[in-house]
Amino acid sequence: MKIIVPMAGRGSRLRPQTFITPKPLIHVAGKSILEQLLSDVIQLIDEPVKEIIFIIGPPIIFDNSIINLLNKLAEKFETKPIITRQLKPLGTGDAVLCAKEHMQGKAFVIYPDTLVRFKGKFNSLLDVIIWTKKVKNPKSYGVVKLDSRDQIVDLVEHPQKFVSDLAVIGIYYFKKIELLREQLELALKSQKNKSKEFYINEGILGLIGTGSLVSAAKVSSWLDCGDVQKAIIANGKMLSFHLKDNVKLVSEKKELINTKIISPCYIGDNTYLKDSIIGPFVSVGNNTKIINSEISNSIIQTNSEITNAKINSSMIGNYCKYNGNSNQINIGDHCELT
Repeated sequence: MKIIVPMAGRGSRLRPQTFITPKPLIHVAGKSILEQLLSDVIQLIDEPVKEIIFIIGPPIIFDNSIINLLNKLAEKFETKPIITRQLKPLGTGDAVLCAKEHMQGKAFVIYPDTLVRFKGKFNSLLDVIIWTKKVKNPKSYGVVKLDSRDQIVDLVEHPQKFVSDLAVIGIYYFKKIELLREQLELALKSQKNKSKEFYINEGILGLIGTGSLVSAAKVSSWLDCGDVQKAIIANGKMLSFHLKDNVKLVSEKKELINTKIISPCYIGDNTYLKDSIIGPFVSVGNNTKIINSEISNSIIQTNSEITNAKINSSMIGNYCKYNGNSNQINIGDHCELT
């Protein structure tokens, strides 16, 4: 089994958090979006994963420090990391083809900008599986069309007329991913304008057309982390899930002085919290200092310092200093507001 992770996007909707840190590496509920998604997928697979292929963007954003983080993450899951690049943003189909040399056998393709809770068992004998979630407004999503056997026969982006209410969430399984590669290469070959974007859906529709059975699976929860407010909502829900699952959320390597923590919260290692009220639904990253502050429903990344603050529904990046009383703030990495 392999896992292919296209993650070359700029994450523009999550700015300023993503000016320096790529979106998949933003921490939500104590772990990066990428690490949590990989963990859940690997747990679902329940068989050894031989390789994780990370498809990253240009070196100006995805530098050696990012590559080192990805290598360590793969090692954590006891699998081999492979790094390849998508230098131009030519769509999800092009991104997957950047891993074409490694597209053989069973593989997952996951787009790491969401968090999920899987339900049901995974069947590796199926040709193709697309994970979906029932949504209230299908017009806002790409959805699947099912036949009488509940097999996927079409993929429709932002349907103006009702097709189904099962939205595609960006997680796919292929029993023979070389067949997807062939269909994507055919789609690319048929394009007159080679600089035009093309998408993974074109390859999947090609598979349907050549007789592959494409099945729909469902998740119990799908949390979009695409912008700041959605990431904050996802943080709160993931903290609630972790609390219910008895996941340890508050590190023992912390210093607490006259501070109240209102559950659920994530408190990282080497944190210093003094004269403050933290929570509910707050994540505080490693090596962060908070003094004389009240923080609720917010995400604080690592190595930051917050004083005299009263904030809610906010997001503060890595290596930040904030001294103020704004109700709602959003500041990216290496910022100082005093």
